[in-house]
Amino acid sequence: MKPFLLLLCALAPALLSAQAPSADGRDPYRQQFLKLKFGLFLHFNMGTFAGREWATGYEDPAIFNPAKLDCRQWAEAAREAGMRYAVLTVKHTGGWCLWDSQHTTHDITAFRNFRNGKGDLVREFVDAFRARGLKVGFYYCFPGDYALHKTLGHGVPEGKPDLHGLPPEAAGDYAGFMKKQLAELLKNYGPIDVLWIDQFRNKYTAASWKEILAYIHSLQPETVVVANNAESLEVSDILSFEFPWNPKRLPPDGNRVPSEIADTIDRKGWFWHPAAPEDVKPARELVKMIRFANRRSANYLLNVPPDREGLISGPRLERMREIGKLLGGR
Repeated sequence: MKPFLLLLCALAPALLSAQAPSADGRDPYRQQFLKLKFGLFLHFNMGTFAGREWATGYEDPAIFNPAKLDCRQWAEAAREAGMRYAVLTVKHTGGWCLWDSQHTTHDITAFRNFRNGKGDLVREFVDAFRARGLKVGFYYCFPGDYALHKTLGHGVPEGKPDLHGLPPEAAGDYAGFMKKQLAELLKNYGPIDVLWIDQFRNKYTAASWKEILAYIHSLQPETVVVANNAESLEVSDILSFEFPWNPKRLPPDGNRVPSEIADTIDRKGWFWHPAAPEDVKPARELVKMIRFANRRSANYLLNVPPDREGLISGPRLERMREIGKLLGGR
């Protein structure tokens, strides 16, 4: 196998060409974002308990039961690793919301085995990370045909409608429903540093994306919006590179456009699954990616999934500690 840097050089012909920064008035927020350099991606939602990368929304909410969940432990692990921000999957493909949304019952109040159905995981997350001086962000997934995907889909129960990744109440007005939920997230939890939108190009609401983006900016102008895999500052505040999904697309040498590379600590998958040490990438490999990203005007957002107890644990936690030690002198 080629050394890591030689591999990146081999991919160079397929990389994007360098671009100049945009003059759309959002560059001050982009530059503030770039100062964060290294962040924690937290894939933790129904997929954690269903053993699926893509939930469908028809899971039994009783299985969501992280008996030892402690967002303070996540935040301490992030600080020890040298991370400066974190992004939590507040709504993934199952449509389950990790806060008490006023627009659906398909939310944390259905998780009767978590805080007796009275929890607010979003609040616990933002409070724990802010208390430790870390910036906070939310991941929100737009609609798609997740249940029908040929490898990640799991079908829809007979006689039931496909929820397309949103709560049932969204049917008939996906864009309008999402705006109402985004307003909850941006009005009820204080300043949100990053809003990470997945599947913004989906066939159901792609035509409404720029209007939704403007609405987000109207609610919190300083929030940096990351549209996953966006290649233009016309549709995203920064360029976005999902490294495991497309390893041939990375910020080019000499890049000056504020960007982010999203990656996962596991060799496969984003949500928690039992993992041996060899299933988790070596700390030195991950540190090379952090430094590679930062040299090319990009933050590095590393996914480290909490387990079903609600903790970052095992070889993943050890890797975070190793990363922190290796970055100690950077």
